[in-house]
Parts: sequence; C-alpha cells; structure tokens
Amino acid sequence: MRISRLAERTGATARALRHYEDRGLLVPERDRNGYRVYTESDIVRVAQIRTMIAAGLGTAVIRRYLDCARSGEHGVSLEMCPALRAELDALARRLDAEEASLRETRQRLAALTSAR
Repeated sequence: MRISRLAERTGATARALRHYEDRGLLVPERDRNGYRVYTESDIVRVAQIRTMIAAGLGTAVIRRYLDCARSGEHGVSLEMCPALRAELDALARRLDAEEASLRETRQRLAALTSAR
C-alpha cells in the first residue's frame, strides 16, 4: 500500500510517517519507481510508534526499544528489560518534577490573585 493509504488506515499524517522513516522507526520497501510500499505489519508498527510517543517517549528512545513493543487485544505494551525500565523510570521522575513545579506555580498564582 502507498503512504496515503497507510496514513488513512493508521490516522497518522503522511508527514508523520515520513518523519518516522527519517528517524529509522519505519522502513518501507520501495517499488521499481521508488515509491514507498507498506505492508499490513506497518500498520501495527505505526500504532506502536504512536502509542509510545503519546506516552512521552522520544523517537531516539523508541528506536532503541521498538522491538520490545507488543500489540495485542489490550493495545500496545512493552516487554521490559533493565535498560528500558531505567528509561521509563527516568521519564516518570521527570514528569513528577514537572508536575510539582506546576503545582508550585499554581500556588504562587493563587497567592497573587488572592492578595489585596
């Protein structure tokens, strides 16, 4: 299938699919004319990529661990290994710190708006 059909079937834009290809996350075959040719397995791969991006992982991390992604009836999951666990734990800590910073900012804003 061509890139437009893959985009339609996955909900990703053709631009996003080209970006995934540029980052080494998606590797389509090429026909004689040089057009990208995608298979049914690329639909699953795009779902895995999009799920990992939505979870806050960057493309460099996804590239390292995309082979750990599994798709099943309950969606996409990751097969854990120590290095991946460390990456995910670091991301969770970073999110916790950002959340705490936002709470503090809200408190300062509330103090400013309630001060007379």
